[in-house]
Amino acid sequence: MKIKGKIHLNYKDSESAKLVFDSLEIDNENYLKSELKENEIIYKINSKTLGSFLSTADDLIASEIVVEKILGETQ
Repeated sequence: MKIKGKIHLNYKDSESAKLVFDSLEIDNENYLKSELKENEIIYKINSKTLGSFLSTADDLIASEIVVEKILGETQ
């Protein structure tokens, strides 16, 4: 079985999107594909099992929340 999904994250401006994209890109390199379009980041997840898909999505969202909190504290 092949499971595919996309996660779209929208930010108030392209600078915030770029900061998040750059912060997460190192961890995501071999696990999912990502694309930065102005103030939006698009993540494409492809997995062989539902468990792997859910773990990848969960890790991505948890990491994004941490970066978002750091940005909120520093801006």
